[in-house]
Amino acid sequence: MAGPLGELFIDLSWAAALQVVFLGFVGGVLSGFIGSGGAFFMTPGMMNLGVMGPVAVASNITHKFGKAMVGSKKHGELGNVDKKLSLFMLFTAAIGIRLAVWVMKLLFVGSGDGQGGDKGAGANLYISLVFASVLSLVSISMLRDIIRSRRAGDTAPSTRIVDFLSRFRLYPLIRFPVADVRVSLWVILVCGLATGYLAGTIGVGGFIGVPAMIYVFGVPATVATGSELYLAMFMGAFGALNYAYEGMVDIRLVLLLYGGSLCGIYIGAYGTKVVKEVLIRTVTAIIILICVLSRVVAIPVYLQQLGYLQMDPAYNTYFNLSSKALLYTAGISGSLLILFFVFRSYRQRRRIHASLTTGVPGMAGGDAGAAPSGRGA
Repeated sequence: MAGPLGELFIDLSWAAALQVVFLGFVGGVLSGFIGSGGAFFMTPGMMNLGVMGPVAVASNITHKFGKAMVGSKKHGELGNVDKKLSLFMLFTAAIGIRLAVWVMKLLFVGSGDGQGGDKGAGANLYISLVFASVLSLVSISMLRDIIRSRRAGDTAPSTRIVDFLSRFRLYPLIRFPVADVRVSLWVILVCGLATGYLAGTIGVGGFIGVPAMIYVFGVPATVATGSELYLAMFMGAFGALNYAYEGMVDIRLVLLLYGGSLCGIYIGAYGTKVVKEVLIRTVTAIIILICVLSRVVAIPVYLQQLGYLQMDPAYNTYFNLSSKALLYTAGISGSLLILFFVFRSYRQRRRIHASLTTGVPGMAGGDAGAAPSGRGA
């Protein structure tokens, strides 16, 4: 890596540090709820704070390990984790991560980024383009499926891809007991490779892993969420080692992200038990789409820094602020919606528990014991 490693990292003010904690909290809530790892929110959020794209991805995937471990444990207690499925995907996911780190290093070092006014602009542009193209495709596909299923009166995920692949009988077929599906080994390996590559490139593997489990494997949404978090635990550890070796992990960002996410992920994981599956998919698709718009708005900044777009550099501030506003709108609105359903469900359960307790003889005080004597008189 050309130049001192310190030049890769930003100066952290208290305001910036608090924003990173907030990014971690929102990312944790969304991660527990939809199994994405929350990186689709945290990676661009750190880039909006001035963190170079490769450092944001590296720090995020390092943080992914601990957070995914906590989230998968919670989902495991709820019976939402198919460990066998996750471990089968892990083999090619590790290959995908290693390939992504190699491409990122080649782009970042080979283009001369990190020196001069275009600091990291080439890598930032690459990350943003991959982010926008892949996640826009995922979100639009999910929204189309939800709309189609609602019109048909069936809110279950589409099984068209599952049915199509089942015709080919691509042996060997592996049985996964928790997910209650049989999937071709070759399909699993391809999806694992794509999940790992995107996790290593943009820090977002769940938005390939979770939809793949739901729409390609036929796994229930809650099991897909828990299983992807279990997979993310191992991907995060492997990605952290690879990026740390290249000197791109900012441990300060990692610890600040932990400060928010380890609390938020419990709230999100609980939400999967009290929110309808179709709502989980709808919230996921809308949040992704807004985050994609956030990255698209930032692309002109990197094009200008690289000299591909003739634009007054003064406008970069406005593009960055617009990108941040869209990102925070997506994260805050999504988290508030999840929190609303979680607390509403909690209050309903408290009321039901109170009513049952009141109706049990001997649990309601003197009234429960007085009734028999009154009838006997």
